Amino acid sequence: MNHDEALELIKQVLTDVVPGADPALLSPDENFRISLEMDSLDFLNFIEALSGRTGLPLPEADYPSLNTLNGCANYVATHTPTA
Repeated sequence: MNHDEALELIKQVLTDVVPGADPALLSPDENFRISLEMDSLDFLNFIEALSGRTGLPLPEADYPSLNTLNGCANYVATHTPTA
């Protein structure tokens, strides 16, 4: 999965997990947890949904990398095995 594909997937997951979220309004390096007013449970639901959609394990130690659209997309793109 490349960066652009990962970014689109992340936006879909955010829309699914956070009612009323519009990822199009987020800048790529903006902390979406703050912007979307996600509490820890919301973020955990996002992580679980993203893991389910990508098949990637997302360890807690990597959560700081998953707070922005770009950070998340880079993480997913670099950790997804190529076919």
